[in-house]
Amino acid sequence: MSEKPLEEMRQRYAEARKGGGEERIAKQHAAGKLSARERVEALLDPGSFQEYDALVVHRNHDFGMSDKKIPGDGVITGHGRVDGRPIFVFAQDFTVFGGSLSETFAAKICKVMDQAMKAGAPVIGLNDSGGARIQEGVVSLAGYADIFLRNTLTSGVVPQISAIMGPCAGGAVYSPAITDFTVMVRDSSYMFITGPDVIKEVTHEEVTKEALGGAMTHNSQSGVAHFAADDDRDALLLIRELLSFLPSNNMEDPPLRPTDDPEDRADEELNSIVPDNPNQPYDITRVIHSIADDGGFLEVHEHYAKNIVVGFARLGGRPVGIVANQPAVLAGVLDIDASVKGARFVRFCDCFNIPLITFEDVPGFLPGTDQEYGGIIRHGAKLLYAFAEATVPKLTVITRKAYGGAYCVMASKHIRTDLNLAWPSAEIAVMGSEGAVQIVYRRDLNEAGDKADELRREKVDEYREKFANPYVAAERGYIEGVVEPAQTRTRLIAALRLLKNKRDENPPRKHGNIPL
Repeated sequence: MSEKPLEEMRQRYAEARKGGGEERIAKQHAAGKLSARERVEALLDPGSFQEYDALVVHRNHDFGMSDKKIPGDGVITGHGRVDGRPIFVFAQDFTVFGGSLSETFAAKICKVMDQAMKAGAPVIGLNDSGGARIQEGVVSLAGYADIFLRNTLTSGVVPQISAIMGPCAGGAVYSPAITDFTVMVRDSSYMFITGPDVIKEVTHEEVTKEALGGAMTHNSQSGVAHFAADDDRDALLLIRELLSFLPSNNMEDPPLRPTDDPEDRADEELNSIVPDNPNQPYDITRVIHSIADDGGFLEVHEHYAKNIVVGFARLGGRPVGIVANQPAVLAGVLDIDASVKGARFVRFCDCFNIPLITFEDVPGFLPGTDQEYGGIIRHGAKLLYAFAEATVPKLTVITRKAYGGAYCVMASKHIRTDLNLAWPSAEIAVMGSEGAVQIVYRRDLNEAGDKADELRREKVDEYREKFANPYVAAERGYIEGVVEPAQTRTRLIAALRLLKNKRDENPPRKHGNIPL
């Protein structure tokens, strides 16, 4: 072969690597953003990226587009490795037609998603797009729908992670919404169905892009996003960390990571972390960090529905999903947002063979007309459904309150949890002592007159001694035992090892009908 064909090939690929050109890349950098290709390189192990379809161009001839063809057509696709494990990736390139989606752009994304399904490897989408390419009309909309279908079919088969690293509006937001986790970048990424200008025109509301769909809006208020990163590199490092807890697909177990943290390590501070006063808060994340390998915990949805904590940790080198009531926020009560947040996380872990550990301190469901009108019954049932449906190893530790229906919901023994333990501080009852006495002894209290307060205190102490403890549940076998808090780590690791090959299944069916 002569040098000429090789030179032409090299020149074509060099042109594709330029994207929209140096000037537009410089604008990305000026805005504090990496280029699409720089993002791919920062995400993947050095030298591991293998690109697909770098020479693809669009097929549109309308609106003068015949003369505007850039190799790659605004999206970089291919596969590489993260910590030596294969992944597939696409990165939308804002320097090429504003990252707008065309027919060929969509086909490139669909190709890597199809390949990911065949290979059993995660899909990472780096989104930075102005939306559908207007010049292509309905063809670009069809491309979005093609992607949505694959997001749906891929769900629960391989992990899907979306990073929002620029604007994401209109139909473009639905693909990230279907994926498992969404990472947004503070001050440079936005998600919304309709932008501020349209909202002002239709509803006369004035709102900024940041307030409407910025990273913290979706992390703290809507719950659409799971993580908020400080910049592009921080987002990509976070994705690498998240992947370290996840299996490559639903047929594999999560990757083990050796640790020098002793399995029998006991933390005596846990013996006194729960206050004697049942109404006094404490931070459940202190418990999680204490029990996890090397104190590591990757919290998911950290800024949303803070009355429940979810995230990933390791015990004995094995990744686990943590679900924990947070007594430091709203006393750890379950409300609509917390129920949905917990249910989504539980179902993800069950999809991908990640054992679930629940730390329970819940006084019940949040009362009030806002919650009832908002459907707390239906939304609370989502968390119940998710725990009951899950067939992965399930372990529960009741640290303090386990009241009423919320006790049942939080991975109780009655919904197929494998190991249920309680600390001596646990209170397992229909409701708290004060409320129970007010109902059971209402007539006696009304007739007691001046001695009502004395009688109430007496009956509260009596109720607490009889019911607000873990021993009635232990006598009935609803918990396997009452354990010293300092020994919790050892007991959980032993249970995880025992349940490594657990077999459980749901009845044959197309799918259940979760109360959406």
